[in-house]
Formats: sequence, structure tokens, C-alpha cells
Amino acid sequence: MQLDRLTFAAAQSGDPVALQHLLAQLRPDIRRYARRQCHQSSAVEDVVQEALIVVYRRVGTVRSAAALGAWLVTIVTRLCMLPVLMVMRGVEELKGVEDSARFARKPAEDLRLDLVRALESLPAPYREIVLLRDWQEMTIREIAGHLGITREATKSRLHRARAMIREYLLSEGPG
Repeated sequence: MQLDRLTFAAAQSGDPVALQHLLAQLRPDIRRYARRQCHQSSAVEDVVQEALIVVYRRVGTVRSAAALGAWLVTIVTRLCMLPVLMVMRGVEELKGVEDSARFARKPAEDLRLDLVRALESLPAPYREIVLLRDWQEMTIREIAGHLGITREATKSRLHRARAMIREYLLSEGPG
């Protein structure tokens, strides 16, 4: 990855022009990573856009320009696996349930749509906490500070949100 370190430093400090240049520089690498990681070619452009959003929001948290490549690979891999990760995190109890085979057979794009619908069905406070944790990858402590609630309340709300997602996915019937 060829990266202009001055642009990276300026983007980290909040310079909007530098940030736009950085995003333009990273787009081809992110697309290449997504083509390798995503099992469905139809998901590549969505992953590229979402990865760019993550970079835009979180570039200030990257330790150095040298660490950026590995960080991007991790982001892209997680975005490509998001439907599976969400099912794994929210439906661990399915291991012994007959319905688990339904998730294994379902195409990733269908799983993604089901998960989007499940998220949309959540009340706003629960949807926000799931997105902060699983999408923006914030820690429990960061989420608690962001929302102005205790760590215990954060954990409880996240647990309830995942239970609601699980209930939604299981109530969808055979897919």
C-alpha cells in the first residue's frame, strides 16, 4: 500500500481535504481486499463504502500509517463476514436447534437482508447500541461514555438487543 504519510497525519488531525485525499488513496486497496475476502461479488461495493465510512470515522484511532494496511484488512474481513458474525453472536443457542441448518444454507446476501430487517425492527436505543458495538467496534466502556450510561446498563442493553435480533431471526420461519 503506497500511502502519503503527510496526508495520513493531516487526516488524523481532522483536515477534511487530507481526509478526502486519504479516502481516495485507500479506495483501490480496500476494493482489492474486499474482492479477496467477500464470498459474494455483489457485496464488494457495499463493503468498500462501509470500510471508507469506518476509515472516515476512526482514522484518528490508528497508531501509525504503517499499521493502516493491517487495520484495513481487519475491517474489510469483518465487513465481509458481518452477516455470519451477527448470526454467530446472536444465535449461539442454535447449535442444538433444527433451525440452525436454515442459516447454514441461506445465501449471505439473504442473511444480510434478514439482519438489516432485524436491526430495523429494534427500538432505537437497542439498535444504536448494536451498531456502536458491532459496526463501529466501540468497546463497552466507549459505548457507555458515548451514551452516558453505566457499563452494566450498556451490557444489559446489548444483551437484550441481541436477544431481540435472535427472536426476530428465529420467528422468520423457514428461509
